[in-house]
Amino acid sequence: MKRCSTCNRTYTDPNLSFCIDDGTPLTTVDADDDATVVTPRGNENEWNAVAYQPPRPYVAPRAEVKRRRAWPWVVGILGAFILGILAIGIAAAFLAPRMMRRLEQESARTVQPENSNTNANTSEPNNANVNSTESINTPPPVDHAQVLTQLTELENEWTVANINADKKKLDRILADDYVGQTDEGQLHSKADYLRAIQRDTSTDKWEFSDLKLTLIGDRATLSGTVTTFEKDGKRVLDFTDKFVWRDGRWQATGSQVKEKESTDF
Repeated sequence: MKRCSTCNRTYTDPNLSFCIDDGTPLTTVDADDDATVVTPRGNENEWNAVAYQPPRPYVAPRAEVKRRRAWPWVVGILGAFILGILAIGIAAAFLAPRMMRRLEQESARTVQPENSNTNANTSEPNNANVNSTESINTPPPVDHAQVLTQLTELENEWTVANINADKKKLDRILADDYVGQTDEGQLHSKADYLRAIQRDTSTDKWEFSDLKLTLIGDRATLSGTVTTFEKDGKRVLDFTDKFVWRDGRWQATGSQVKEKESTDF
């Protein structure tokens, strides 16, 4: 009987020299040993011992490749899109009012004011007496000396316009509701005044004297004497002119003249 010193397995087959389990050489032992006895098969020819095979090398298991999830990218792209829409909406909310105001200002600059105050008794063109540099909201001056100076200058401009028959200048000086009275007591409107005015080539110079001003709010009355020096003599006229503060300037609403004397040089 033989025994494997490695696994302590015993064999009774005298032809075996190595352990059929681990290939260890067998050693001879006594038959009285209590170890496990392996009885060989009845037919020795049918025995098919398993050949020894050395252990295979250890191969570590392959690590699982983690699959990337797609939903974080989808959420990020969707969030960026929503933020872009919100930014565009906020920008439009701030810029739209500014653009509207700018368009209104541009359209206001292109619109030219028109005066529809047309008098049926005259063939003169519509009143173009508009000065863009004047403010219609300017309050009337209240200083007596200042108003006297302003009206004196206006009287001189009025006289120059009469001598030159400057209808454009007279249209600006005279208010639309102007009513004048001649020395003979005849009344005439602004349209009559502009239609009848003719160039005066006989007057060389003029001067005002004894000017008196009455100022009440936006109304003023200037009276005095004007002396005109002509080629064949001079004329002295007493006048009373009425003015109103309108559209940021003084405008004549009425006038009355009376010849005082006429002398020759």
